[in-house]
Amino acid sequence: MFGFYRFASVSPVLKVADTAYNTEEIIRSAKIAASNGAAFVVFPELCITGYTCSDLFHQELLLQNNTRALVRIADALKDSDAVIAVGLPLRIFGRLYNCAAFVQHGRVVAITPKIHLPNQREFYEKRHFSSGRDLLRGACGASAGSAASIVKCAIEGAGEVPVTNFITVRGRAFDYSNCASCSDGSEVRIGVELCEDLWTPAPPSGELALAGANVIVNLSASDALVGKRDYRRNLVMNQSARCIAAYVYASAGVHESTTDMVFSGHLMIAENGSMLAESRPFSRETEIVYADVDVERLNMQRLSEGSFQDFDSRSIIARAATLDCLRGCDTLQYRYVSPTPFVPGNTETRDTSCTEIFNIQCAGLAKRLEATRSKRAVIGLSGGLDSTLALLVVAETFKLLNRPACEILALTMPGFGTTNRTRNNAVELAKLLGVELRTVDIQKACLQHFTDIGHDPQKLDVTYENVQARERTQILMDIANSEGGIVIGTGDLSEIALGWSTYNADHMSMYAVNCDIPKTLVRHIVSWYADRAVQNLNQTGAESIPDQKATRLASSDEAVLAAVLRDILDTPVSPELLPADSSGQIAQKTESILGAYELHDFFLYHFAKYGAAPEKLSYLAKYAFKGKHTDEEIDKALAVFISRFFTQQFKRSCIPDGPKVGTISLSPRADWRMPSDASFGDWLKEI
Repeated sequence: MFGFYRFASVSPVLKVADTAYNTEEIIRSAKIAASNGAAFVVFPELCITGYTCSDLFHQELLLQNNTRALVRIADALKDSDAVIAVGLPLRIFGRLYNCAAFVQHGRVVAITPKIHLPNQREFYEKRHFSSGRDLLRGACGASAGSAASIVKCAIEGAGEVPVTNFITVRGRAFDYSNCASCSDGSEVRIGVELCEDLWTPAPPSGELALAGANVIVNLSASDALVGKRDYRRNLVMNQSARCIAAYVYASAGVHESTTDMVFSGHLMIAENGSMLAESRPFSRETEIVYADVDVERLNMQRLSEGSFQDFDSRSIIARAATLDCLRGCDTLQYRYVSPTPFVPGNTETRDTSCTEIFNIQCAGLAKRLEATRSKRAVIGLSGGLDSTLALLVVAETFKLLNRPACEILALTMPGFGTTNRTRNNAVELAKLLGVELRTVDIQKACLQHFTDIGHDPQKLDVTYENVQARERTQILMDIANSEGGIVIGTGDLSEIALGWSTYNADHMSMYAVNCDIPKTLVRHIVSWYADRAVQNLNQTGAESIPDQKATRLASSDEAVLAAVLRDILDTPVSPELLPADSSGQIAQKTESILGAYELHDFFLYHFAKYGAAPEKLSYLAKYAFKGKHTDEEIDKALAVFISRFFTQQFKRSCIPDGPKVGTISLSPRADWRMPSDASFGDWLKEI
């Protein structure tokens, strides 16, 4: 469903050289994995015999029993749709190869020999095996000049089996002879490497990924050494990111021979740089880890990566083996879907992430101030989240440039909907940061404008709202001109996506520092800044550090600043363009109109980054927000997101400059290009 496939990585209990025992344990654990919905099950390198057989690999009885075991495994799993990958030694054209064998529906469907054989004191595989490089190139048994021809090897009881490290899977809703030509975004293409292949300067998985492989499986036997587990984890995660692929890794466990080394049974499933599942080390029982891999998401992301379009994959596709369709996941059990994908999820790296984002914003603004030789930075300060973050960025930038905070000019411009809470927070924030604050009441000017254009001020429509927004922007622009400054934009990525701004009003500025930061991330950064203020207070106590007096607040002000920021965080998001309620509280609440910003940010992330269709957006949101938002709330917000994202493109086509912070940006100059009059009918039909 929606391109999700469940993968399992297994490290079974085994007995070295006891193929009968190992075979039954492989069958048992493969059936468990398949019964849990796994479409693909990966076992370690040489798991049928054990990796540590050493010179026993040259024993005829072991090799014969090993081949019979492979046929037994295939027959025992003939009723399963799952693909099982097992490791074993195989004789092909008179040479012995360290191989991965793939079985499905009772057949051995493909064989992959290991290319890179380690030549180390503890891993001397060249003593026993040959490299499979020539087999995979088609040199053995192929006619001259036919490097793309596929080689087949004869296995007793299994017939002629293709030798390849590239496997395609027939689509679920169609029957193509070669999945490379199909159009389903959820097509699965498997690239195969074995252990040492990953550790080389140019792993085969790189070329396989360029040829279209979106899942890499690695049958491995990597021993346990101090620090090696972390290094191995980084290898797998980095290679999955480099290949924009899933990487399924299975390594031998503690029941291998411990004559000279120990194995820990390291199992990992990564997806595009993120670790989805990982085993505990040194388990003495058969260990299985599962992950639900989003193949459709990987395929869609690759469409925007130019390097994947430039590689000639015909030679690899020509020697691919084709499997029957895999069973997709009906439900997600082994995948975490973050409800806040823009927000750094690891609390341990929160300070690092927020500091880096903040530094990008400040560096962008510093360059613009220097380039324009601006005497001042002018900003509208509402007491809301966005203008708060923007002012914090401006204040930090002026410190960076060794310029006094008094050169920052903040304007609070109360209108018909301004509440005491937001106005007081704006005033207090400006005071704490040491910037100049001016108050310009816009009500009189707006009433005059209503008269000029013949609008009834009792009619609280879009004209009533936009007159206020444009009056504020006019004041900011004109004062910036008179002061020799530039207007700093405060609008965020969520507002840009939804077009939640007044055209040529808050939609416009001379440099927009928040343009690439969605509302959920704005909230996260402001919260981080408040916590940092408290941390500074705890570190310095009641005394300020003498050599930092010019660049930081007194400790007593840190506590007040943190309190103001937290009250701003607790204030409902609102443009405050409609009159307050009878108790003087905010009446116009944005999220009551549009739906929760966390939903819109979730939709934006998966829509813009991975091209997810509305049906999948709804499915993912209902999974991520289960128990927090009802299905009705999610679908209603999704309809709003789709309609507004399409219809408000004209505003994005002319937004001001601003720094790119993350991988998703809606700048029309570099990141998001879209016709302003595109139809969204097909998208709405899916909801």
